[in-house]
Amino acid sequence: MSSIILNTLRRQCVSQFRTRLLQQSFLTTTSRGFHISPIACAPKPHQKDEFSHLEAAHSPDQFGTLSPQVDEPETPDEGDLKEEDFLQNIPAPGQKLSVRQYADLIKDHLKNNRIREALDVVEVRMKQDRVKPVNYHFNLLIGGCARVGYSKKAFQLYNKMKQHDLKVTGGTYTSLFNACAVSPFLGDGLKRANQLREIMLEKGYEPNESNYNAMIKAYGRCGELKTAFQLVDEMVARRLSIGTDTFNFLLQACISDREYGFRHALLVWHRMHRMRISPDRYSFNLLLRCVRDCQLGDLETTQQVIEQILSDSIGGNAKKQVPAIEEPSVEAIERTEEDNADQQQKLATIVTNRELTERLNHEGVPDLLSPQPHLGSLVRLGEVRKPEDRLLLLGGSSNVFAEMRRCGAEPDIRTITELLDVIPSTYAAEKQLLGTIKQLKLRCDIDFFNILIKKRSMRFDYDGAKDVLYMIEAANLEPDIVTYGVLALGCQTQEEARSLLKMMHEADVRMNIQILGAMLRQGCAKQNFRYVTEILQIVKRERLKPNEPFLRHLEEFGRVCEKRDREYDAKPRKRGRDEFKQEYNRYRMQLDAWREHMGLQGLALDQALGIVREHPWEQFKDPQAEGYEAVKNPKLRHKRKKQHSIRRVDVEAIEDDDDRGQGKEHDQTKEVKLAH
Repeated sequence: MSSIILNTLRRQCVSQFRTRLLQQSFLTTTSRGFHISPIACAPKPHQKDEFSHLEAAHSPDQFGTLSPQVDEPETPDEGDLKEEDFLQNIPAPGQKLSVRQYADLIKDHLKNNRIREALDVVEVRMKQDRVKPVNYHFNLLIGGCARVGYSKKAFQLYNKMKQHDLKVTGGTYTSLFNACAVSPFLGDGLKRANQLREIMLEKGYEPNESNYNAMIKAYGRCGELKTAFQLVDEMVARRLSIGTDTFNFLLQACISDREYGFRHALLVWHRMHRMRISPDRYSFNLLLRCVRDCQLGDLETTQQVIEQILSDSIGGNAKKQVPAIEEPSVEAIERTEEDNADQQQKLATIVTNRELTERLNHEGVPDLLSPQPHLGSLVRLGEVRKPEDRLLLLGGSSNVFAEMRRCGAEPDIRTITELLDVIPSTYAAEKQLLGTIKQLKLRCDIDFFNILIKKRSMRFDYDGAKDVLYMIEAANLEPDIVTYGVLALGCQTQEEARSLLKMMHEADVRMNIQILGAMLRQGCAKQNFRYVTEILQIVKRERLKPNEPFLRHLEEFGRVCEKRDREYDAKPRKRGRDEFKQEYNRYRMQLDAWREHMGLQGLALDQALGIVREHPWEQFKDPQAEGYEAVKNPKLRHKRKKQHSIRRVDVEAIEDDDDRGQGKEHDQTKEVKLAH
């Protein structure tokens, strides 16, 4: 019995031993690369753990996990996608450009006024190419933004430049101050200029002449004249060179002060004379602009300024004339140095008082332009109110040309155009100016004739404004969009407006809201409801967006009509009441429909202006549309404006005031003949 049990146990041990050998050989062959049966690899059924997850996590006998298992998110993280894209999409070596090539791309876009595309070169293209921009690229972009007044972006680029640890040069500061000067928001420009100036002081940077000129330009255009003049004094204290450009920027500062600018301009002009700095053509053009836009200010203070100008100019001449007054005697040679100084001062005072009296009693036209100014036969400064009166204080247009010849400055057509704005609004003055153009052999452009049309339209000489079209044709020039805009000022009736629109259609010139606004102004002035209604229908049909002046004309016209309506209600028997009521009610119905179509129904004027008012920087946030003219023909945009000589125009064919007063036939003076 015992033997049977032992044999049974022996057989079980042998079978278990064989099973273990087979398992070891199976695992060995599997590791050497043999195929494993799916049945052999099938997972065993899951056995339930005796412990819960919480107990297993804190049990020393169980091997748990460091963190709970979380399912992968359905939407991948944006940062992970960018990182993966950055690691996988490595740019090819040939894709990268050189520093100069990137700069050439930026220059090409800026040349064609494509600001958004120029910015994308650094912000998109170079980032994709994994090329780090240098300070030259940033300086190009800052200068381009500064020229168009995009001051916000210019300073953002300046901050990025500092973040990249790039060197900020003097040209960078100059461009940033130019951005402040050209900014459409004067308050923001002044604030940024002050902050930039504080940064320069903190860094211990000493501005150069270009920086000072840019600062003077920025503070002057932003209306901070006191700071602009202080900067010039600072240049003198630092013994920096002060040239004509510096005084030109000061004249720009004077133009920004509409109330006292002319007085400041006189001081700046004679300061140039005392420093023996010769004004150039741009100086005269800026002075004429100041004559047009600026007033004298307080008359008493202006009188004191003029007397100071006269005294300073006489004092300089008196010092030169003192040694030649009398021959020195033996007693004079034996005097002390103090006695000599006293004598010189007394003689200079005598000469100054005598010449000042002569200049104050001078007969003829005043002359405050030349280095030896005088008031001529001027009675009172209170009579100087209009631009032509202020021009007479400078001696008139003839004295301006004479002073330009003395200073060696050649007048150009811009000078003539500025003079056209300040001469008396008469045919005689315009004829004399045209004769001067012929004498100087200048070449006219279309801008000069546009100003001439506007000047005649503003004095309600609409027939004379139309005559300028014949002068444009005789000068072999073509009207531009501005020409049609100033011609629209003379469209008093619907027929005239339709005729002008037909002329524009034949010339393939698309109307804009500015031209229609000029026509609307005439319709509102004439209180022609049908005329105003037709303009509104054209705006609706052409899908034009009304601008601020357009809505202001409508608002003012509505107030005038309401006042007239109340007057008719107070006097029911007044003549013309029924006709007005009928036309006015029809107009209000059509105006309401137009406002609803434009999305302006029920809005006050300020709210409507907020909708139609365009931000000046919106145009730089989007790329230019395909087919934009500046993109298709970049050379034409930079081509010099077409000019032809005015010598071909027969000035004698232009009628003067006397001829018009004698009742000459209009057809005889309408055509401007060519001179043979």
